[in-house]
This record gives sequence, C-alpha cells and structure tokens, in this order.
Amino acid sequence: MRPLLLLAALLLPAGAAAQIPPSQSELRIYAGLHAAAAKGDAAEIERLIAAGQSPNTRDAHSRTPLHVAAHFGHQAAAQALLKGGANPNALDAQKYDIVTIVAVTNDVPMLKLALAGGTDPKAITSPYNGTALIAAAHLGHAEVVRVLIAAGAPLDHVNNLGWTALMESIVLGNGGKAHTDTLEALVKAGANLNIADRQGVTPLGHARSRGYAGMVRILEAAGAR
Repeated sequence: MRPLLLLAALLLPAGAAAQIPPSQSELRIYAGLHAAAAKGDAAEIERLIAAGQSPNTRDAHSRTPLHVAAHFGHQAAAQALLKGGANPNALDAQKYDIVTIVAVTNDVPMLKLALAGGTDPKAITSPYNGTALIAAAHLGHAEVVRVLIAAGAPLDHVNNLGWTALMESIVLGNGGKAHTDTLEALVKAGANLNIADRQGVTPLGHARSRGYAGMVRILEAAGAR
C-alpha cells in the first residue's frame, strides 16, 4: 500500500470520517438546550431560548445544541435552534460544522434545512482541511453531493491529504454504483478531471489501476487524461 493510502486508511475509518456524535455518557449529563436537542424537543428549545439560554452554548467537545440536533437528524429541533439564533457555521472541536456532519450521515432533508438556514457549503472543515463535498464523495453519498454542488460547494478544493472530492470518490470508494454516481455528478458539474495526487497519479490512473470500469468510462468520455 502506498504511504499516503496507508495514512488515509488510518485516518479515515470506513463510514466514520472521524465524526464523533455525543456518547451515551455525554447524553446522560446533558442539560438545557443540549438535552432538548438530543431528544429533538423543539418546544423545549423554544422555551429555553425565550427564557434566556444561549443557543450557542458548548459541551465538552465544543458541540453546540445545533451540532447535536444534526447528529441525530432532529429537523424540528434544528429549525428551532436556527430561528433562535444558533450559529449555523459553528465548528466543533474537530472542526466539523453541521453541513459536514449531515453530509456524512447522508441526511439530505437536514442538509437542505441547514443550507436554507445560512450554512456555508464552501466552508473548510475537519482535521483534513476538507469540505462537506469531499466528505460526501468519500462515502459515495451521491444525492448529498448533488445538493452541495447546487449550493455552490467548491468542486476542486484539495484537502491536506492532497485529494479533491473527485479523487476521493475513487481512492476511498469501492467502484460500486454509489461512488460511480458520485463521480458522475462531479464530472457533470465540471470538476477538474486531472488534478493528480501527490505521487502524480490522476483520477483516471487510479480508476484504471483499481479496475473500476464504470468510472473509467465516465472519465474517458469526459476527456480525462
């Protein structure tokens, strides 16, 4: 295994993308808005904010109640927090915002709510200085990728592993339908096809070496080198 791929395998456990939702021990000690967000209790959120509680309070992992609502997919709670003044672009201790969180959980309705609530699809997030688009491409969340593209997410941002979203759909994907659909969405949107990795291998080179025939066809048809 190439050194960079070994690093990625260590840093990016399958399906996790280094996301840390609240643990059971944290949930047991939550109070106020964090507890209400974890339960999805929008009415309690509205009551607590009206009583003066800050919607931007932080837990020990620097999560706001909005982060918590996003982790658990509680749309009504997230909407109440946003209406109550929650910062839509707050970062937790790992530099994740709610857009990246829901890109990883593949929660398209929450993603649309977050974008409508003022989140920035162009934000640089995560310990890898990536984007929500890269996180979604890594996991083959094709519909999330399409929504982020439509919202103006940067197609060609290179993270600190040296990869774009298009590259991650190949090197961290499995060549199956989900990742191939993700690649196709990025290609159709105009992503740069030829940004190579730090070893000089292009996306087409990686797709060929892995035997991902569907990806190879898409890239070749689009003029990749």
